[in-house]
Amino acid sequence: MKITLKQLAYFQALAEARNFGRAAEIANVTQPALSMQIRELEGILGVALVERLPRDVRLTRQGRAVLARAERVLSEAMELEASARRDALGAALHVGMIPTVAPYLLAGTLARLRATDITRELRLREAQTVDLLNALRKGRLDAVVLADPPRAPDLHVTPLFSDRFVLAGSAARFEILDQSAEALRPVALRPEHLLLLDEGHCLSEQALAVCAVDRRQTRLDLGASSLATLCGLVAQGFGLTLLPEIAIPAEAAAAPQMTLRRFDAPEPARQVALVRRKSSEGGVWFDDLAANLCAAGAELLEKSRAFADAT
Repeated sequence: MKITLKQLAYFQALAEARNFGRAAEIANVTQPALSMQIRELEGILGVALVERLPRDVRLTRQGRAVLARAERVLSEAMELEASARRDALGAALHVGMIPTVAPYLLAGTLARLRATDITRELRLREAQTVDLLNALRKGRLDAVVLADPPRAPDLHVTPLFSDRFVLAGSAARFEILDQSAEALRPVALRPEHLLLLDEGHCLSEQALAVCAVDRRQTRLDLGASSLATLCGLVAQGFGLTLLPEIAIPAEAAAAPQMTLRRFDAPEPARQVALVRRKSSEGGVWFDDLAANLCAAGAELLEKSRAFADAT
């Protein structure tokens, strides 16, 4: 009898969950089926892979060694499947984007991709950074578009463009700010005046970082999941928010009462990048996607800066 990928995947799930019931849920099988496959794997290898405790499952020394090799085998199998999918004629690219980039960058990118390759289909998943990275590492996505992506040894990051922040609020709010002799800098903003996206959005964390404040200092816990919600609120005078440049045309059109101000130099910004697994081959598909994203971003930023400078 030979070791199967299914057995290795079940063993990986068990090592992660440390419980047969939870591992079965992860693997989407019944607990008896998973237990049987683990016992068969132990029988083939001739070693005990786990210690079966009353309330826990613990890897043995041999189990840890097998897990390291199993993860490499499963990673290679995942890359083989992903490569075959990408290289097949007309195969779809599975790409993820964060919610503060996708609504603004996607339309221009799709138009360019269709103009250059009518056989290429792009399937998009919009989600927060943590979920996108998890899907990327599991091979469910070929690449993801993130802002200020983490530097990790298993990731290849290609910078696309710098997206500066502007301050958005009502005219009345800015009249008060303009009376201050202090330069318009993020750290000079009063924390209780800031409105932010719900926790988990990278833009929210970036705004907190550049303003050097703690979320607990902000006035309202809105649970807002979109920039459109924040822009509508600040336009009505409920506070101030940091708005990425790429969002300016769309959000200013939806909230015409909103006023924008540029920060004094050095202006805060986020770096938008395209990320793939280092273990996956980049090739033409990745370079083309990066080039089209860059072009769409440059066009969008040109329009955004012209709009912001005119207000």
